[in-house]
Amino acid sequence: MRHRTGGHKLGRTTSHRMSMYRNLVTDLLGYEKITTTEVKAKEIRSFAERMITLGKDGGLPSRRRALAFVTKKGVADKLFGELGPRYAERHGGYTRIVKLGPRLGDGAHMVQIELVK
Repeated sequence: MRHRTGGHKLGRTTSHRMSMYRNLVTDLLGYEKITTTEVKAKEIRSFAERMITLGKDGGLPSRRRALAFVTKKGVADKLFGELGPRYAERHGGYTRIVKLGPRLGDGAHMVQIELVK
């Protein structure tokens, strides 16, 4: 049975996969828009939205939890200084995924994941 076994392995070990997710979420929060494959974008969407929710809270425990996941301190400062107040009135749905088409090299479905303004 497949109960409570969500997510994709993406052909990586757990530590490699989590490191990749942390890097993708850090870049998404830093640049507010990144291009990646569709499966990776759908996987990091929940992590990014969780980080923005922590930024909305703004307390010290939330900042420590965000710094434990985000790899750059400047991005964490942006999360709590800009992004948290920007989405203060919004109840979820902070990201948008736009399909771009297949990648030329291997035909992977490419998307652009961005933060909603």
